[in-house]
Amino acid sequence: MLKKHRTFKIIGLLPLFLLSACQNTPTVENKAPVNLIEKTSSSATTELPALKHAYDFHIIDTQHQQPLSVHQLTKQLTDYDVVFIGEFHGNHASHLVQMRLVSELHQLRPEQTLSLEMFNRDQQTILNRYLDGEIGEIYLTRKAPAWHNYVASYRPLVEYAKQHFIPVVAANASADIVRCIGREGKPYLDKLSEQERAYVAQSPFIDNEAYRTRYMEFLEKARKLSDEDKEKSYLAQLSRDNTMAESIYQARLETPGAQIIHLNGSFHSDFYLGTVASLKARDQSLKIAVISPVMVEDANQSSYSDEDLSLGQYIYLVQPEPEQYVDRSYRQKNHHFMFQKAREKSCRPDEEVKN
Repeated sequence: MLKKHRTFKIIGLLPLFLLSACQNTPTVENKAPVNLIEKTSSSATTELPALKHAYDFHIIDTQHQQPLSVHQLTKQLTDYDVVFIGEFHGNHASHLVQMRLVSELHQLRPEQTLSLEMFNRDQQTILNRYLDGEIGEIYLTRKAPAWHNYVASYRPLVEYAKQHFIPVVAANASADIVRCIGREGKPYLDKLSEQERAYVAQSPFIDNEAYRTRYMEFLEKARKLSDEDKEKSYLAQLSRDNTMAESIYQARLETPGAQIIHLNGSFHSDFYLGTVASLKARDQSLKIAVISPVMVEDANQSSYSDEDLSLGQYIYLVQPEPEQYVDRSYRQKNHHFMFQKAREKSCRPDEEVKN
């Protein structure tokens, strides 16, 4: 008889505890709180050897400002309950760091759970079926559907989990629900059926002032929106963070002895905010590690700044990806094509919510 994965169910509505703590910036493993919004006045940087190729990286212990090998880092991470590994989406050095840490941590602590931003709660069943060998990869990537860069970026992680019977949590909120929150705000939740409501956290809008400030600063640089649309965009962001945190928390309850490794875009975990703060609000006792990427400007003179040291207990330096667009009009044309399908979708009460 074939051995099956220990699979996760689609998470229902969970009672939340210690919610008052989420209004404060959490400290993680007794790390002193730092100024998370204002940039440091110092422009000093610490230089390291050159990054030799696109897959090269440097890992730094931010407390001691010491370079670490992957093996040295995994030894330091062994006793953590949850390890957040931030990434730059599509940066292959980021994905190599993740793969090496997941595999080496598994050797040191075999009971492991992998949690992914890249799959949503409503995709958990199909992900479980793939892990159990009931469907093939093409079915998974098309029917889930998986992110467009799945094969190059996340296939190695999922295949490692499949090979070693590691549970994989589809941690994120339904993409369609997030999209509609971004359009309509909080009232959209009242349109959801009981099943659809389980695809987003019970309390999806928990936040703190430091994260709000950081997100609004990001929006100011990224795009021009009205104050009302900025607020809706922030609510959509919070729905992702709180759903991922609740998914991790539930996985912790179901497998209390397992180390959970969660992968997400770095904005969700930098400065111990976003998903990290939301998870800490649910269980202050968790021992959480945050590993954040830093993009270097010059691969031949790789360095990090004082502010970078506040991103997490560990940072890793990587080269930037090639410039995607130089011609502004071509970029706008492609972005219009990319988001046209999403714009055409409605948020009617009778619309089926799926990806």
